Amino acid sequence: MEDNTKTKITITLPTNAYFMSGIRDFTLNMIKNTTNFEEKWAFRFQSVVDELCNNAIEYGSSPGSEIRITFMYAKDDYLEIDVEDTGTGKNRMKAAELQKLFDERREPAYQFTGIRGRGLVKIIGEWSDEIKFEDRAEGGLRVSVKKFLKDPRFKSGLPQKAETIVLNS
Repeated sequence: MEDNTKTKITITLPTNAYFMSGIRDFTLNMIKNTTNFEEKWAFRFQSVVDELCNNAIEYGSSPGSEIRITFMYAKDDYLEIDVEDTGTGKNRMKAAELQKLFDERREPAYQFTGIRGRGLVKIIGEWSDEIKFEDRAEGGLRVSVKKFLKDPRFKSGLPQKAETIVLNS
């Protein structure tokens, strides 16, 4: 693969959680084969994709419908995942509503009171470098996340430990 080569893979799935194990396996293998992430970060980004897909199945697309997952990889630059739903689910939202919910829950003072509802902020928000919510012209949402492979704060795509100096007085 040339240095400036971009790869795009699109998968369309029925709205059935049964198929998610295959997406998890594909995601993990793609990350391991195309990035220099250590295993911990490969599993984290696998969790990001899993959470996006499960949200699209649960909230955005009705049973018997579909979701679409697009993996975009630019060698030594970024890994981007788009997950699209049909907007036919019983709990569908518009992009602006989802952005507002995300922003509210990301505030340090926000108190999570239920068992659920943390995935968008705590998994997707914390383990992705960029997140974007868009309304699709044909209905539904597109949620895009991007993970940069060469972040100046990171070495090999991973956060480095900061050197800590303790001074005793």
